[in-house]
Amino acid sequence: MNRAGLIIALAIAAVVGVVFGLYPKIDLMIAAPFHDISLRGNPFGLRIYPPLLLARDIGLWVGTAVIVPVVAALVLKLLLPRRRLLLSGRAILFLMTTIALGPGLLANVVLKEHWDRPRPIEVTQFGGTEHFVAWWDPRGECDKNCSFVSGDVAGAFWTIAPAALVPPPWRALAYGAALALGVAMAAIRVTAGGHFFTDTVFAGVFTFLIIWLVHGLIYRWPRTRLTDEAVERAIERFARPGHDFIVGLLRKRKTEL
Repeated sequence: MNRAGLIIALAIAAVVGVVFGLYPKIDLMIAAPFHDISLRGNPFGLRIYPPLLLARDIGLWVGTAVIVPVVAALVLKLLLPRRRLLLSGRAILFLMTTIALGPGLLANVVLKEHWDRPRPIEVTQFGGTEHFVAWWDPRGECDKNCSFVSGDVAGAFWTIAPAALVPPPWRALAYGAALALGVAMAAIRVTAGGHFFTDTVFAGVFTFLIIWLVHGLIYRWPRTRLTDEAVERAIERFARPGHDFIVGLLRKRKTEL
């Protein structure tokens, strides 16, 4: 999580944003060959091609497999606040914050529900009923669960966050795997007619920027960075009153019986 990554992400956003803003039909040109692939009479036939459906499911489960132990460790600490956390306090805070803000809030709540860009399979150029709009234009005809940005791709690129916590000797490999997963998911969604190329690019860029910022706040910047002990104490202070209240009620009831 250094400045080089930030510069690369901003450069990608700038180049793609300007080029596809000036020439938005490039998005249609990229999607067109996949529209012509028909399977059982369906355009964008790869969207029902079993191996790609399986690959998409596997990609989605990678992020789930990472976050489940994190949530479990936090829940256990909330239930038993006097026990030590099973995972690093900062890691729990970092991973849960980034997945909530990136794939959760920004991608699936703020943008997909309010940036009314239709998906490729929905536009008139590919047999749909809605008008194509450029990536920067939120005035499309999509009502909900729209094309900009891709939630699946945001979730895949979120794996950059756990990769940032891998020990240094293995970190480059972890980053490479996370980027490969994000690119693969982007390719799957574009070939399926679920998203335009720009939907996937900005899903990755926005997710990375959130990860970079939160990582800086928690780990890198002296004025805001935290310690594992501070995070654990904060969770314990939050959980102990409720825990002690419930334990007191249970003891009282046991005494009465």
